[in-house]
Order: sequence, then C-alpha cells, then structure tokens
Amino acid sequence: MNNDGWTMWARSGFTLIETLVVVALLAVLAVLATPSFVAWQVRDQVDARAHALLSTLAYARSEAIRRGVRVTVCRIDAARRCLAAGQACRSGIADWSCGWAVMIERAGSFFALRVQPEFAAVSIAGASTNLAFTPPAGQAIGSFRNFDVAPRFASKATQGNSWRRCIRIAAGGRARIVEGPCGASA
Repeated sequence: MNNDGWTMWARSGFTLIETLVVVALLAVLAVLATPSFVAWQVRDQVDARAHALLSTLAYARSEAIRRGVRVTVCRIDAARRCLAAGQACRSGIADWSCGWAVMIERAGSFFALRVQPEFAAVSIAGASTNLAFTPPAGQAIGSFRNFDVAPRFASKATQGNSWRRCIRIAAGGRARIVEGPCGASA
C-alpha cells in the first residue's frame, strides 16, 4: 500500500474530540427531554385510568340492562370486597384509586364481574359510596355524578387543568370524559 492510500484510510473516521462533542450534545438533549417524557407518561396514566373507569361504568350499565338486575360499582380491598364509605384501602388511600369492581348480587352474596386493580399514581376523587345501575334502562343511583381523575403528585410539568379528566355520569347512567376538573363547566 502506498503512502496516499494510508493517509486516506486514517482520515476517514471521527476524532476523539468529535465523538465526545456528539456524546455531550446527546446527553444535554436527554436531560432536556426527560421532564417532557415524564409529563407525557403521567398524562398517559391519567388518560388510561379515566378510560378504564369509563369502560367499567359502561359495562356495569349494560349488564344491568342485559341481566335485568341491579349492578353495583364499588371501591375494593385486596380481597376484592367492597369497601365501606370513607374506608381507606391498604395503601391508606380513600379514593377510587384503590381499585374497583363491578358486582352483582346472587343468593345474598356479591360476585365480581369485572375488577380493576389498585393504581396509586393516579388520584380518582368521587364520593366514597358505591354506584348502582338499575334495570330496565340502566339509571345510575348514587349521591354523586362525577369522578375527578388527576395525577396524585402534581409536578411543575403537570400543573393545570389539562392534566385532569372528569368523568360525568348522567342520571340515565351514561358516562363521558371531559378534559379538566369536574368543577369546571362543560
């Protein structure tokens, strides 16, 4: 190999300085993107939990209509039993993030038709009482008509109403999700 071929081959790579500059720029970009990624993940958790509760409410209503019996949605403990009003679950939380179940009564006992497990990262505020759907039209019986879904631990990146969801339940039992807290008009 002649000297010119060797010189071309030696100059075709990156120097150590160039490589370190690129690595440093990637590190800076990663540091700047981390809060956005965490905020995105929190918003995704809030949306997922709101949609899970909305799906549960729709399912309970449809089962009340289909079966012709009263169907109850309640907060549950680790043994999948309905919690009493105001009773905290094992994590000490007294809202609906303890988890919930769709229950039906048979022969004096309650049986779970569908269960959602505990997820403490998202706060779901609503009355601490059960919600029942009755036949023939699936009307909702209960003292509340809203669930406020929000990050449990708000950070600077997740402040504001755009990080919250409200599930509104009409008297007829149909539920819908709106962006923002339940106190806001929709």
